[in-house]
Amino acid sequence: MRNLTESAKALRELLSERILVLDGAMGTMLQQRHLTAEDFGGAALEGCNENLVRTRPDVVLDIHRKYFEAGSDIVETNSFGGAPIVLAEYGLAADAHLLNKRAAELARQAADELSTAARPRFVAGSVGPTTKAITVTGGVTFEGLLDAYYVQAKGLVEGGVDLLLVETCQDTRNIKAALLAIQKLSKEIGMQVPVIVSVTIEQNGTMLAGQTVDAMWASLRHAKPLAFGMNCATGPEFMTDHLRTLSQLSSEFVSCYPNAGLPDSEDGKYHETPTTLATQLERFVGNGWLNIVGGCCGTTEQHIRAIAQMVQGKKPRVRPGESHRAVYSGIETIEAEDSTRPLLVGERTNVIGSRLFKNLVAEEKWEEASEIARRQVKGGAHIVDVCLQSTERDEKKDIPEFYEKLIRKVKAPVMIDTTDATAIELALTYCQGKAIINSINLEDGEEKFERVVPIAHDFGAAVVVGCIDEDKLQAQAFTRERKLAVAQRSYKLLTEKYGLGPEDIIFDPLVFPCATGDENYIGGAVETVEGIRLIKQALPDVRTILGISNVSFGLPAGAREVVNSVFLYYCTKAGLDLAIVNTEKLERFASIPQHERDLAENLLFSHPPKDVPADHSQAELLRHVPADWREQKKEQRAAVNQYHIAAIAEYFRTPKNGDVNCRPRPLAAGAYVSPASPTEKYTQSGW
Repeated sequence: MRNLTESAKALRELLSERILVLDGAMGTMLQQRHLTAEDFGGAALEGCNENLVRTRPDVVLDIHRKYFEAGSDIVETNSFGGAPIVLAEYGLAADAHLLNKRAAELARQAADELSTAARPRFVAGSVGPTTKAITVTGGVTFEGLLDAYYVQAKGLVEGGVDLLLVETCQDTRNIKAALLAIQKLSKEIGMQVPVIVSVTIEQNGTMLAGQTVDAMWASLRHAKPLAFGMNCATGPEFMTDHLRTLSQLSSEFVSCYPNAGLPDSEDGKYHETPTTLATQLERFVGNGWLNIVGGCCGTTEQHIRAIAQMVQGKKPRVRPGESHRAVYSGIETIEAEDSTRPLLVGERTNVIGSRLFKNLVAEEKWEEASEIARRQVKGGAHIVDVCLQSTERDEKKDIPEFYEKLIRKVKAPVMIDTTDATAIELALTYCQGKAIINSINLEDGEEKFERVVPIAHDFGAAVVVGCIDEDKLQAQAFTRERKLAVAQRSYKLLTEKYGLGPEDIIFDPLVFPCATGDENYIGGAVETVEGIRLIKQALPDVRTILGISNVSFGLPAGAREVVNSVFLYYCTKAGLDLAIVNTEKLERFASIPQHERDLAENLLFSHPPKDVPADHSQAELLRHVPADWREQKKEQRAAVNQYHIAAIAEYFRTPKNGDVNCRPRPLAAGAYVSPASPTEKYTQSGW
């Protein structure tokens, strides 16, 4: 086994100095040898290139030598289909470790023969996509993929590779399984295995499972591979836009090794000559997009020789610095930044918040349940929150059923809403993209951090962090100062002790209902708005989120829509990045009549009432009220809150002059309505 730490260091140093050359196609070179069934080990094994490392090692070794002699700095092992689930098609699954180890030993032999102090040569263990794209073809579990990749990676590393090349990737879920397998192996051997991730973008502009190159990057950037890249597929001509995007996004090195053009539809031949292929790749080099270049299907040692000559003396791509961009992805990406604030998180696929969704899950109507998610996205949701956790069902049994439908209907990122770490991990295996975990906090000390953050690391998920700690008297942070203090403590732990990037932390400053009459919650809306402002000022690289509808609990339906929209408007002005809302019933702030805005603002911000009737039962308390709720006396706070609750409730319960804005507005189908609305007691008591 090689010292992979030293290999990674040497590769990084060289990649910063010059463009490294990868080899060309193994399959194309083997075809030129006109091998017979006997060469493969018999008719049943004909076409199994991976078995040639033991039946015709001389041929494989000779091809490696030819590529090195042509100018390659790195050659790939003859193990593209070396995963057990692929070899099983030839009855060779049990030989997977042996064949991968032998493939690495042959490439290592060639590298050692041709290495010099001035020109070291490297071996990349080829890890193909298998024949099972889990999202597209199915036929395999995530755990099955992980186990298969682990066996292959272990054999290659024990055989002496310098790095692993997870290549020709068509499905990001497959890549995640491969990376987790490699990470498992790294922990076992006590060294980080360097890895390159190379994807195949089809002519329609996406991977086979649907992701674009920027969505793939967002999904996998957490893994910090040695390089991100593209290979196979279309040839260089149609790679231009995708490679430009990848080069601009990634702070890692970038690789590109295309086919020799698109194959001829009649005879399957590739028509890019060594000269034309090198010329096209020279454009990418000239634009400063590449650190590693080579060839895939249809390329031979002549193509590699032309490419090696082309890159001589040319400068490699300069990697941009690490950014704190908060990009989330499903099949497509969305970024939480100033121009997109607030990103809307659809809340209706939640068994706690939506009676309709809860009933569909209970009846196991998965098609209809997933349709709610699709409808939310159609209605404007950028992200879909999914909560299947309840005391009535086994969440871990429902996750596979629901997510299998969900990932085929929704391109948006998913927010996994559960407190069960096992359920979180299971749900993440279904997500191609960069998901969000909702949520963790310090209510039980660091217990939730310890259980969930390692899972977030493994899958590259962002986490929602509630402003809650273990303080028995004030666990849920209410005041702006305490919200900030809990956020700062959580931030320090998560970034310094648990290694999360600031951009992967989303703070929830908490929302308290403003219309329940509970004196403990009066002023909560103001404190939340100001808490957002303080957190964003103190921790500028984190993001913030709120469950907006909590603020209006207890009000009539029409009032809830208005109060939610007004509250969202002011939270966004304070710096809110994401908002969990019912996108189907969300009023635009600009479209809300001024009088309704005033009613909502008075309630939310505890404004001093105007024109209090002289005969009002609390008229004396309601006069000369300070504008800042914190300066109001306890009795004044309660009186002001009750006054505004009564005003807005009466307005939305009583139609006036046929004005539809004064009538109760129906909730969307399936929207949750409290069975015992606290508003009833306020209106009945004359408040």
